[in-house]
Amino acid sequence: MMEHPLVERRIGVMGVLIVLVVSVGGLAEILPLIASIDAGTPVEGMRPLTALQLEGRDLYIREGCHVCHTQMVRPLRAETERYGHYSVAGESVWEHPFLWGSKRTGPDLARVGGRYSDEWHRVHLLNPRDVVPESNMPAFPWLADARVDGSRTGAKMAALRSVGVPYTDEDIAGAAQAVEGRTEMDAMIAYLQQLGTVLKTKR
Repeated sequence: MMEHPLVERRIGVMGVLIVLVVSVGGLAEILPLIASIDAGTPVEGMRPLTALQLEGRDLYIREGCHVCHTQMVRPLRAETERYGHYSVAGESVWEHPFLWGSKRTGPDLARVGGRYSDEWHRVHLLNPRDVVPESNMPAFPWLADARVDGSRTGAKMAALRSVGVPYTDEDIAGAAQAVEGRTEMDAMIAYLQQLGTVLKTKR
């Protein structure tokens, strides 16, 4: 077996070479995305989340839904046949943070919008096994009773506008009223029902 004493016995040289290889590999992946116009351009017809959908997204994160469900259909036949059109960069330009995920304890949700009725989602969140007997998803009954707190919804929209999400002054001013009296269940369902619908409409 050949030895490489110059590298293997000199940690400094090995460290420099590791940094060099990682840098080249990183640049090879990142630079094409920076140069791509499509990566930073919203899908045609896409609109920012409404106040209720935005609160639903925060609940989706709070309840850890993104830990078990991805929101990224890969361009593989097995995935597109099951979930629909593969995910494109333009769908995620206003996502802060991204919720692509990496673990599928449950199915991918990138194209779940409009696939089931609001009532189906309500029953599923109250007790998943009522609609999917083999499900190991926990129930979320408290969402039906808790009310959405709209006191910070406008501030969230303003913060998102500062990073490029095109919320208007009217959106921000009317945010609290838009979620007034709505339950967390309403918000979660509103968020789920819009997932992937823009691209599905285009097809």
